[in-house]
Amino acid sequence: MTSTPASPAQVVDKMMRDDLFSQWLGISVIEVREGYSKIKMTVRAEMINGFGIVHGGVAFSLGDSAFAFACNNRNNLSVALDTSINFTKPVHVGDELIAEAKEIHNGRSTGLYHITIINQRDHIVAVFKGTCFRTGKPLL
Repeated sequence: MTSTPASPAQVVDKMMRDDLFSQWLGISVIEVREGYSKIKMTVRAEMINGFGIVHGGVAFSLGDSAFAFACNNRNNLSVALDTSINFTKPVHVGDELIAEAKEIHNGRSTGLYHITIINQRDHIVAVFKGTCFRTGKPLL
Protein backbone atom coordinates (compact mmCIF):
# COMPACT_ATOMS: atom_id res chain seq x y z
CA MET A 1 0.00 0.00 0.00
CA THR A 2 1.48 3.35 -1.01
CA SER A 3 0.79 6.52 0.90
CA THR A 4 -0.36 9.75 -0.69
CA PRO A 5 2.45 12.33 -0.81
CA ALA A 6 2.01 15.25 1.56
CA SER A 7 1.13 18.58 0.01
CA PRO A 8 3.13 21.73 0.84
CA ALA A 9 0.16 23.01 2.88
CA GLN A 10 -0.04 19.78 4.91
CA VAL A 11 3.67 19.94 5.73
CA VAL A 12 3.53 23.60 6.78
CA ASP A 13 0.36 23.01 8.82
CA LYS A 14 2.20 20.33 10.79
CA MET A 15 5.26 22.56 11.18
CA MET A 16 3.09 25.41 12.53
CA ARG A 17 1.32 23.09 14.99
CA ASP A 18 4.70 22.01 16.40
CA ASP A 19 6.48 25.40 16.16
CA LEU A 20 5.79 27.13 19.47
CA PHE A 21 8.20 29.96 18.68
CA SER A 22 6.44 30.90 15.44
CA GLN A 23 3.16 30.70 17.34
CA TRP A 24 4.56 33.02 20.04
CA LEU A 25 5.63 35.49 17.35
CA GLY A 26 2.03 35.49 16.11
CA ILE A 27 2.92 34.23 12.64
CA SER A 28 0.16 33.25 10.27
CA VAL A 29 0.61 31.57 6.91
CA ILE A 30 -0.68 33.47 3.88
CA GLU A 31 0.43 31.12 1.09
CA VAL A 32 2.62 28.08 0.47
CA ARG A 33 3.57 26.12 -2.60
CA GLU A 34 6.63 24.06 -3.48
CA GLY A 35 9.73 26.06 -2.61
CA TYR A 36 7.72 29.14 -1.62
CA SER A 37 6.09 30.60 1.46
CA LYS A 38 4.49 33.89 2.44
CA ILE A 39 3.77 34.60 6.11
CA LYS A 40 2.91 37.58 8.28
CA MET A 41 2.97 38.84 11.84
CA THR A 42 2.18 42.00 13.81
CA VAL A 43 4.93 43.50 15.99
CA ARG A 44 4.13 43.75 19.72
CA ALA A 45 5.49 46.05 22.44
CA GLU A 46 7.57 43.34 24.13
CA MET A 47 9.63 43.06 20.93
CA ILE A 48 11.27 46.49 21.43
CA ASN A 49 14.99 46.80 22.08
CA GLY A 50 16.82 49.39 24.20
CA PHE A 51 16.78 51.92 21.34
CA GLY A 52 12.98 52.05 21.07
CA ILE A 53 12.80 50.09 17.82
CA VAL A 54 12.03 46.43 17.27
CA HIS A 55 14.86 44.01 18.05
CA GLY A 56 16.53 42.75 14.87
CA GLY A 57 15.97 39.19 16.04
CA VAL A 58 12.26 39.61 15.38
CA ALA A 59 12.72 40.31 11.65
CA PHE A 60 15.39 37.59 11.55
CA SER A 61 13.03 35.08 13.17
CA LEU A 62 10.20 35.94 10.77
CA GLY A 63 12.59 35.48 7.83
CA ASP A 64 13.87 32.24 9.31
CA SER A 65 10.34 30.85 9.66
CA ALA A 66 9.51 31.78 6.05
CA PHE A 67 12.77 30.09 5.02
CA ALA A 68 11.91 26.94 6.99
CA PHE A 69 8.39 26.71 5.54
CA ALA A 70 9.69 27.14 1.98
CA CYS A 71 12.58 24.70 2.18
CA ASN A 72 10.70 21.95 4.04
CA ASN A 73 7.35 22.01 2.25
CA ARG A 74 8.25 19.21 -0.18
CA ASN A 75 8.22 16.93 2.88
CA ASN A 76 12.02 16.60 2.92
CA LEU A 77 13.32 17.56 6.38
CA SER A 78 15.76 20.41 5.78
CA VAL A 79 17.88 22.33 8.28
CA ALA A 80 19.70 25.64 7.99
CA LEU A 81 23.36 25.52 6.94
CA ASP A 82 23.88 29.26 6.57
CA THR A 83 21.73 32.34 7.01
CA SER A 84 22.26 36.08 6.76
CA ILE A 85 20.15 39.19 6.98
CA ASN A 86 20.44 42.81 5.94
CA PHE A 87 18.30 45.35 7.79
CA THR A 88 17.20 48.23 5.55
CA LYS A 89 14.63 50.14 7.66
CA PRO A 90 13.65 50.16 11.34
CA VAL A 91 10.61 48.18 12.48
CA HIS A 92 8.15 49.67 15.00
CA VAL A 93 5.45 48.41 17.35
CA GLY A 94 2.23 47.84 15.44
CA ASP A 95 3.96 47.20 12.11
CA GLU A 96 2.56 44.29 10.14
CA LEU A 97 5.45 42.41 8.58
CA ILE A 98 5.19 40.07 5.62
CA ALA A 99 7.99 37.68 4.71
CA GLU A 100 8.04 36.13 1.26
CA ALA A 101 10.46 33.24 0.68
CA LYS A 102 11.41 32.29 -2.88
CA GLU A 103 13.50 29.33 -3.88
CA ILE A 104 16.61 30.19 -5.89
CA HIS A 105 18.08 26.67 -6.05
CA ASN A 106 16.55 23.27 -5.28
CA GLY A 107 19.33 20.71 -5.19
CA ARG A 108 19.32 17.11 -4.03
CA SER A 109 21.15 17.93 -0.79
CA THR A 110 20.95 21.72 -0.54
CA GLY A 111 18.61 24.59 -1.30
CA LEU A 112 19.04 28.37 -1.54
CA TYR A 113 16.29 30.83 -0.60
CA HIS A 114 15.82 34.60 -0.81
CA ILE A 115 13.38 36.11 1.68
CA THR A 116 12.10 39.69 1.46
CA ILE A 117 10.48 41.21 4.54
CA ILE A 118 8.18 44.20 4.03
CA ASN A 119 5.99 46.31 6.30
CA GLN A 120 2.40 47.44 5.81
CA ARG A 121 3.61 50.38 3.69
CA ASP A 122 5.37 47.98 1.27
CA HIS A 123 8.78 49.19 2.49
CA ILE A 124 11.48 46.53 2.49
CA VAL A 125 12.68 46.36 6.10
CA ALA A 126 15.03 43.39 5.72
CA VAL A 127 16.42 40.91 3.21
CA PHE A 128 17.23 37.39 4.43
CA LYS A 129 19.17 34.67 2.62
CA GLY A 130 19.22 31.04 3.68
CA THR A 131 20.95 27.87 2.56
CA CYS A 132 19.53 24.56 3.79
CA PHE A 133 20.72 20.98 3.96
CA ARG A 134 18.20 18.31 2.93
CA THR A 135 18.28 15.23 5.16
CA GLY A 136 16.14 13.01 2.93
CA LYS A 137 13.81 12.24 5.87
CA PRO A 138 10.08 13.02 5.61
CA LEU A 139 8.31 15.34 8.04
CA LEU A 140 4.98 13.53 7.58
